[in-house]
Amino acid sequence: MYDPLLTEIANYVVDTPITSAEAYTTARYVLMDALGCGILALSFPECTKLLGPLVPGATLPGGARVPGTSFELDPVQAAFNIGAMNRWLDYNDTFLAAEWGHPSDNLAAILATADYLSRQRTRRGKPGIDMKTVLTAMIKAHEIQGVLALENSLNRVGLDHVLFVKVASTAVATALLGGSREEVERALSNAFIDNGSLRTYRHAPNTGSRKSWAAGDAASRAVRLALMAIKGEMGYPSALSAPVWGFEDVVMHGKKLTLQRPLGSYVMENVLFKVSYPAEFHAQTAAECAIALHEQVKDRLDEIDRITIYTQESAVRIIDKTGPLHNPADRDHCIQYVVAIGLLFGDLTADHYEDDVAANPRIDWLREKMTVVEDEQYSRDYLDPDKRSIANAIQIHFRDGSQTEKVEQHYPLGHRFRRAEAMPKLEQKFLANLETHFASKQVEQIVRIVQDEERLMETDVEDFMDLFVV
Repeated sequence: MYDPLLTEIANYVVDTPITSAEAYTTARYVLMDALGCGILALSFPECTKLLGPLVPGATLPGGARVPGTSFELDPVQAAFNIGAMNRWLDYNDTFLAAEWGHPSDNLAAILATADYLSRQRTRRGKPGIDMKTVLTAMIKAHEIQGVLALENSLNRVGLDHVLFVKVASTAVATALLGGSREEVERALSNAFIDNGSLRTYRHAPNTGSRKSWAAGDAASRAVRLALMAIKGEMGYPSALSAPVWGFEDVVMHGKKLTLQRPLGSYVMENVLFKVSYPAEFHAQTAAECAIALHEQVKDRLDEIDRITIYTQESAVRIIDKTGPLHNPADRDHCIQYVVAIGLLFGDLTADHYEDDVAANPRIDWLREKMTVVEDEQYSRDYLDPDKRSIANAIQIHFRDGSQTEKVEQHYPLGHRFRRAEAMPKLEQKFLANLETHFASKQVEQIVRIVQDEERLMETDVEDFMDLFVV
């Protein structure tokens, strides 16, 4: 008998139908947004240098495709490629809880596995896999990663959230490959035994670009474990609970992993979209507040005495940074940098993290005037399952004793409470991202099918991925 948590996840992946229309509609937007973020990342050489086969020439004709490229790869390497692209700019969806993360990171394993499998099936004269199957896998991967994140904090023990990406992707990839409940359990046990990477590449003094390919690394490992399970590789029933040597004793210091709620479609329905700004999500509302203040302060910058940022405990812990910021990965995880850019330019784009912009002396001059303060109510509302707010507020004081109003935003654009406002802008973001890479006719073909939910779900995965080949 496997640990109950492993069995519960396996039962959910193999047997539980998804009936929520809202979840499928949201999954379509997640698909659109994550792929758009990946296409935009192809404009950045630091990303593209990592793409393609690991060893030059090790391609797989008839294998899984990498959107926006001509690569055909084995599904393990394709998952790495797709994951690195989609996460590179820190612009895809987010789910925040005791452990924060980006559930659309699982799309890398799902698309790579589904495209490879669908192409293999059609070459044998069998029906391919439709995109509804992909959307269903996305909903389930979101749910596994997100519900694990509700009460199980990896960051408290120094591990990165991509371990939960690996776990969720392993489960759904094994199921996509036709795995039984026991094969899913076997694969999951190995995913936990793998453990996870340290978070040090997300924090000073080691912040670096690994945070942009860590999810692709987790997704590729998940596909490998899924393929091994399908071949009959054994599992480890007490991988979590074994005394002394199990995950719970070794990693969680004896704390049991729990699922706070039954697995369904809650996470997909409550996922957060980064609609406007490519910044760590705890700083999204801070960016909105800073940009709202831009007109008031742009001509009074030299008069500023101090800037107070009110935020939640999680933001204080992970993106409150003073001192030098060494690269774009460092800057997009600094709430002070995000606020400074918003105040100075009235906008925030991926280009604002590059070295030429960061060399502007006014940015660090403004950062030195900032104080970050935890608002305990913000911290409570952040963890409230009925709110899931990500609040920030900014107030600026001038040397003459005057001050701006305290500009406050509880829910960022892209939160479930602001869905109606966000969706048209999310579609605009998708279109703009596609236009950075594809010709207009190809953009039109992609947009037409993604906007038609019924048609999209009936489309074969192979035909869908054809749309993104260059």
